[in-house]
Amino acid sequence: MFGWWRRRRRRRILEQPFPAAWEEVLQRKVPFYRTLREEQAARLRGFVQVFVAEKPFFGAAGLEVTDEMRVVIAAAAVRLVLHLDLSLYDDLREIVVYPYEVLRHPKREGQGAFLGEAHSFGTVVLSWPAVQAGLADPCDGYDTATHEFAHVLDRAGGGFSGTPPLRAREHYRAWAEVMARRFARLRGGSWPERHVLRAYGAKNEAEFFAVATEAFFERPERMQQATPDLYEELRRFFGFDPQQDPSCDHLERPGPS
Repeated sequence: MFGWWRRRRRRRILEQPFPAAWEEVLQRKVPFYRTLREEQAARLRGFVQVFVAEKPFFGAAGLEVTDEMRVVIAAAAVRLVLHLDLSLYDDLREIVVYPYEVLRHPKREGQGAFLGEAHSFGTVVLSWPAVQAGLADPCDGYDTATHEFAHVLDRAGGGFSGTPPLRAREHYRAWAEVMARRFARLRGGSWPERHVLRAYGAKNEAEFFAVATEAFFERPERMQQATPDLYEELRRFFGFDPQQDPSCDHLERPGPS
């Protein structure tokens, strides 16, 4: 019953025209949007409408969340499920946005700063400057929003284990073998893993999946060449080949805002 009600509500949302101001935000602040084919861009716009309508955003430390922030963060989130389904975000309850470049958790004194965090109870915490920086350079392998929303997909599989809900039961064995092998090699400092993935991915399996997702979207050519088995598992899960999109060399950097 709840599924029927959700589908009906989403149909009503999608019947509304996409705001021209939101289109301008996507063109100006989300470089990967400009690389999408029209059918992909249209699907992303629809997902953004639904995401913004369904997910509450809260500003922290005095930040007033604007429509621009909502649209940019929503675009980063739905990019991951553009060839999957928005239902993977059904357990995402809220997005909390901070104005700081880096964040410090009150219970993590002495453990350094962080740029975002995904909680098991359905909250994603993000640094707005970090979100912008991650999107502004779409080829450096660092993207805070992609990283944190990858954790949300992981959690949809039942826990922060590094294994999101895969498309078919028969995919799990190959996924487990490839992820375990590449994680162990990254942890051991092996090449070519360190050529593709940030060292932070060696922390645990959940961080490995999130870091690998960043690299898959931002450094697909390098990943495919250096770790083809890892690339193939992510390509099969996300349902598309990012190398079919224009390379980083053809992306214009966004101007000042």
